[in-house]
Amino acid sequence: METKKAKTLYLIPYYAWILFFVIAPIALIAYYSFFDLSGSFTLDNYKNFFTSVYLKLTLSSFWYAFLITLFSLLIAYPTAYLLTKTKHKQLWLLLIIIPSWINLLLKTYAFIGIFGLYGPINAFLNVFGIGEQQILFTDFSFIFVSVYIFIPFMILPIFNSLDKLNPSLIDASRDLGASSWTTFSKVIFPLTINGVKAGIQAVFIPSLSLFMITRLIAGNKVITLGTAIEQQFLVTQNWGMGSTIAVFLIIFMVIVMIITGQREKGATSNGKNK
Repeated sequence: METKKAKTLYLIPYYAWILFFVIAPIALIAYYSFFDLSGSFTLDNYKNFFTSVYLKLTLSSFWYAFLITLFSLLIAYPTAYLLTKTKHKQLWLLLIIIPSWINLLLKTYAFIGIFGLYGPINAFLNVFGIGEQQILFTDFSFIFVSVYIFIPFMILPIFNSLDKLNPSLIDASRDLGASSWTTFSKVIFPLTINGVKAGIQAVFIPSLSLFMITRLIAGNKVITLGTAIEQQFLVTQNWGMGSTIAVFLIIFMVIVMIITGQREKGATSNGKNK
């Protein structure tokens, strides 16, 4: 009985945190979504969300989030695989993670200088006679900077999955005559799919709500759900519509988490099946 009471006491801070910093903010957002600019109760915010403007905005957000996640995965998986084969893999992993500790705003402003008309990229292009190019305020710059910022969060879970993979399974596949591609597609990738799913969650979900990078790097050429929420709250002062967009954004995030939910399977390096 005393043990159960002790466990209950230990859980109080956890439940308090969930109540005040997760449930309460979501409840407030849902509450404000039912009010218009004059403070009157209305359902028009939800009706307006299904107009062509916001539907296109939603599709655009998912498209950019998909591209950011796809490019992050294409770079992160081979990088994580090579890291597991290096001698000082933990050190190399740390060097990849360290940039994520730097303030996001600082990194964004750094890229403004790098991609600017008088930045090093354009200076390099001038050397070859290409001339100055407008790199900032383009889809390329937005996706490039976003991938750079999120890629450590894709590499880390994939690296952990690859590092735990039982190497005897790979050896067995090759001994049985499987090609490198067959070994990867039938053995390595399926057994590390949980790491891929965790990486997709860590990149795709925040990519849906980007707003600072879209403003500073892409200008007004890239509009996402995050920038729409910022505009409704800070520019038009329409908290009701901003809250409505936020409600749907939360719903989309929950759906993505359900789709990419992890189911333990495969084998770890100690040979135990899960």
